[in-house]
Amino acid sequence: MFHPLPPAADACHVPRALQAWPLIEKRTCWHGHAGGGLHTDPKEGLKDVDTRKIIKAMLSYVWPKDRPDLRARVAISLGFLGCAKAMNIVVPFMFKYAVDNLNQMSGNMLNLSDAPNTVATMATAVLIGYGVSRAGAAFFNEVRNAVFGKVAQNSIRRIAKNVFLHLHNLDLAFHLSRQTGALSKAIDRGTRGISFVLSALVFNLLPIMFEVTLVSGILYYKCGAQFALVTLGTLGAYTAFTVAITRWRTRFRIEMNKADNDAGNAAIDSLLNYETVKYFNNENYEAQRYDGFLKTYETASLKSTSTLAMLNFGQSAIFSVGLTAIMVLASQGIVAGTLTVGDLVMVNGLLFQLSLPLNFLGTVYRETRQALIDMNTLFTLLKVDSRIKDKVMASPLQITPQTATVAFDNVHFEYIEGQKVLSGISFEVPAGKKVAIVGGSGSGKSTIVRLLFRFYEPQKGNIYLAGQNIQDVSLESLRRAVGVVPQDAVLFHNTIYYNLLYGNISASPEDVYAVAKLAGLHDAILRMPHGYDTQVGERGLKLSGSGPKLQSDILSTAIETGRCTCQPLAKLVAEQPSSSWSSLITRRQLLH
Repeated sequence: MFHPLPPAADACHVPRALQAWPLIEKRTCWHGHAGGGLHTDPKEGLKDVDTRKIIKAMLSYVWPKDRPDLRARVAISLGFLGCAKAMNIVVPFMFKYAVDNLNQMSGNMLNLSDAPNTVATMATAVLIGYGVSRAGAAFFNEVRNAVFGKVAQNSIRRIAKNVFLHLHNLDLAFHLSRQTGALSKAIDRGTRGISFVLSALVFNLLPIMFEVTLVSGILYYKCGAQFALVTLGTLGAYTAFTVAITRWRTRFRIEMNKADNDAGNAAIDSLLNYETVKYFNNENYEAQRYDGFLKTYETASLKSTSTLAMLNFGQSAIFSVGLTAIMVLASQGIVAGTLTVGDLVMVNGLLFQLSLPLNFLGTVYRETRQALIDMNTLFTLLKVDSRIKDKVMASPLQITPQTATVAFDNVHFEYIEGQKVLSGISFEVPAGKKVAIVGGSGSGKSTIVRLLFRFYEPQKGNIYLAGQNIQDVSLESLRRAVGVVPQDAVLFHNTIYYNLLYGNISASPEDVYAVAKLAGLHDAILRMPHGYDTQVGERGLKLSGSGPKLQSDILSTAIETGRCTCQPLAKLVAEQPSSSWSSLITRRQLLH
């Protein structure tokens, strides 16, 4: 019911406005579709998933039982990885033998003007082998990346698809308590983190451990225990320092993520409500609010950058100390006659060979830890169980338009404990009959629709459709039999044809045109420059420019009905249909 406002002249008169206010029905209960109380952190209130379980679940996508072709690619990639590491180890030895040979050869053997003699020298052959080994290592690494790329991308695609489908299968209460912008950001970061972690685990962390062990063994065998101990000590200090500083830095990254979530959600929410912002002239307010989140992100980012510089310097200092100690030991061995100049070059080459993966180890650990934080949200969402789901062996709904009787039997429902929305409501809508449920805002009209569609479950009582308890039938069959025209018609950012087709994606073009004619839209759509290919814009906002005789709210709501009538329905439910329809559309849709 609408109540008249005070006269315009007194509209701003506070006492009279307060006198008129009690006449307006107040919403005394909280509704799940009302604003407020949203979680900016997508996994707020949810239990984190253990990191080991995340890695185990992710590896199951890398080695899927039903995809032998992907498993073959993983095996081939590991083979190429082994070849690349072998080539890397060979390179310093090639350099050693070249230096030793050159050190022993007389000067005339190095006369490069005599090509046959040059090619014949052992030093030249070894140097050629050195170049081939370096090129071979690079070749095997790149081939490995190319072969494994399909495995990584396939894993990302399947995980992202599973998360997307799982989110659609969760109940309405979950989505109404989460902000879409923050959820979208978290999923995007999580899927991007999957690719990095997959490559890091398979091609970096394990190979680095293998290479460190191999190099330490070679140094022990060729040069002595001191060399191996210094190498292991340097690597141990390097790793411990990297892990400690990275763990300390993680909290700054978490702050960055939260600020990024907040900024992204604020931007999306503001842009989706573009018209509201314009109506209240709040562009500057929205910009300042958005800038506040960006400032928080900037502060956390600066902390992250400064601590990264500290980490990089510490890593370089530790490695330099270790390298210096190794070179001093090698020089002492040369003086003592136990080592050659080539051994000095070999030791230097082996350590520098380790420096590349070690430098990457810092990045890998840092980014892997961050990726696991991002992926934790992704896999936490996968663990969320919907409260609205089919019973075991739920049977499909058996219904026809002739048997589509709806009955509510002593139904009690509340969104928040102690705040009743429905209290023992009972009614019946016979098949083929039209019934209007009238009430003020917050009286439970929309709640009845949501309960019938099983977006929520009543705390007490039963709901029957065609004589069957809706909790005993499958959700798919129930929702296919019931069509709902929502109070707020929200369209996909696509064409009018796509939105009409959405009610039944297998419908033919003729079916879609028939629905448009039924809704009185066909002629109006054809008058548009692009006809059925007209883009409706985000949430249908572009339709407001379609002309004064075709207002966007009428068209949007009519399209919603078109969606419903594009598939065979046993029951059609319209939420407050006259709130956004003209009287002509109302009569056409409800009386025919």
